Amino acid sequence: MSTYLIINIFIIFFPLVFSFDKNLQFFRNAKYVLASILVVSSAYILWDVIAAKRGDWAFNPEHLLGIYFLDLPLEEVLFFITVPYACIFIFETVRFYTKEKEFPFNKNLFLIPVIIFIALALIFNKQSYTFTVLLYSGAFFLLALLFNSTLLNSKVFWISILICFVPFLIVNYFLTAIPVVTYNNSAFSAIRVITIPLEDFLYSFSMVSLWILFYEFFRTKRQ
Repeated sequence: MSTYLIINIFIIFFPLVFSFDKNLQFFRNAKYVLASILVVSSAYILWDVIAAKRGDWAFNPEHLLGIYFLDLPLEEVLFFITVPYACIFIFETVRFYTKEKEFPFNKNLFLIPVIIFIALALIFNKQSYTFTVLLYSGAFFLLALLFNSTLLNSKVFWISILICFVPFLIVNYFLTAIPVVTYNNSAFSAIRVITIPLEDFLYSFSMVSLWILFYEFFRTKRQ
């Protein structure tokens, strides 16, 4: 069994088991989770395919099964299924056990990160990873303002994001320390936190935020 596959199993094991908890009953939301994965993960897989071909990052064959889909390792594709499932599970768990509170922020304030991320993307346009992750981060805030601005004021949302950074740090450390994934220093700032590229923090934030945003969009649309 490949190292990357083991990491994927570790990511989804507990969320999958506790999805059938009689109180949470997360399994009932599976169709909304799947819809979010189809939309958001497709966008990130497309970026992944382009970035891998461009040489922004690469995958160590010693830690893979050797099965590829769209020139990506099967384990990488599974990553875009196991991670969103786990993160949305965390979001629903936080919502179940935490009393919701809306922070009194004027939604127009969130135009500021949109402008900042786009401006920074233009400044770092020669570093392809940095450029793209900044655009995706700006896109989250813009889409949230257009379709679900209350999410940006949600205590549950921001607590969930903070909690999701804990498994992110653990998983990403192993992926970059073993390494399963290697990065081209010319594609990003070359600044690392331990072994994790600085841009990976925005990568994680934008992905998790977009998964939750679209999950909520599909969930509330059907109600």
